[in-house]
Amino acid sequence: MLARRRVLTALPALALAACAPAPTASLSAGAPDRASGAAPGGAAPTGPAVRPRPTAEQIGRQFAGRLPKAWGLQVPGVVTRAAVASVALTFDACGGRGGGGYDARLIAALRKHRVPATLFLNARWIAANPGPAAELAADPLFELADHGTAHRPLSVTGRAAYGIPGTASLAAVYQELLSNRPHLESLMGTPRPWYRPGTAYYDDVAADVVRAVGLVPVGFSLNGDGGATFSPAQVATEVGKARAGDIVISHMNHPEGGTALGYEAALPRLAGQGTTFTTLSRAGLPWE
Repeated sequence: MLARRRVLTALPALALAACAPAPTASLSAGAPDRASGAAPGGAAPTGPAVRPRPTAEQIGRQFAGRLPKAWGLQVPGVVTRAAVASVALTFDACGGRGGGGYDARLIAALRKHRVPATLFLNARWIAANPGPAAELAADPLFELADHGTAHRPLSVTGRAAYGIPGTASLAAVYQELLSNRPHLESLMGTPRPWYRPGTAYYDDVAADVVRAVGLVPVGFSLNGDGGATFSPAQVATEVGKARAGDIVISHMNHPEGGTALGYEAALPRLAGQGTTFTTLSRAGLPWE
């Protein structure tokens, strides 16, 4: 396991539970094109083939009797690294009690430095922030991705992470995967296929269900803000470790935290090292 992934196993208890029921562009590049994160003139990413989505009943038959063999932040089938020589910044907006804020200062920092990012929006956060959600959807610097509705770890047995109970059945996994899609579609038409559950925990069966319904399960390789619990200095230090191929997770729903100030310090430093940034749709990831 890569050394920089040490933060994945050394997080405090609330590290990823802060939202509990919670070509590439560089700092000097021009504005990326709509919802892709590419510099102007870049080729559009190839999307997944359009195909009928299986029903809950079909998923139930397909995965009936299958028991999980793996559980955690890194299980088979979950994307944790980019396949290009850039850094993919991702930010979760989790919604729910204590998790419905909007870190406008963080977004302003990304805009100031022209840094593209993928924003994982939860249905409850969208409902609580209709104005910012629509504004972000219209901004070509960002692309929107799916962070579910109930912000549950994705499990077929109800396994918990950070004290948050996971989905407890195939039917519950299916519901959590697809119930936010209409909200994203109302914002941007055809959403990107990227999906990250609450806490970013999966079991391997649930991860396979994500792909079976036409989405892509996403994790991360570097934790930038410890679930919005890190101080600005900690955020700056951790984000400053990002290297080519990293998928960085942070949060955009806790303006009271240290995330924005940390990124304000880290982004110029990374630029000085020649770091470039990309969205997941430009990260060389397989769509299916």
